[in-house]
Amino acid sequence: QVQLVESGGGLAQTGESLRLSCAASGRTFINYAMGWFRQAPGKEREFVAAINRYSDATTYADSVQARFTISRDNAKNTVDLQMNSLKPEDTAVYFCVANVDIIPGRSAAFWDHWGQGTQVTVSS
Repeated sequence: QVQLVESGGGLAQTGESLRLSCAASGRTFINYAMGWFRQAPGKEREFVAAINRYSDATTYADSVQARFTISRDNAKNTVDLQMNSLKPEDTAVYFCVANVDIIPGRSAAFWDHWGQGTQVTVSS
């Protein structure tokens, strides 16, 4: 089973940027599609972004399209989420996720492996 550990969360003001990173261990990283979800207080987990095994396909939630960028480094076993032009509504706990082989879809139920999450807070 793959283990996922997120880092890089914190406090930002509206319009600023943060970069999240997720380190994977335990299994062959290149075998996994990777993604990010987030969960705001009182809300369900929602899909943010995903990237396939070889970085030739990415997909984003409409709410973060053109502001967030997902990338991966298969040599370092990491996946990052660059978050620009942050808004207060981006405030949430962000989770790194993994699924064997393919991006399984935007439902949280489809993703097999989850990190513990990292808090992102954006103040207005």
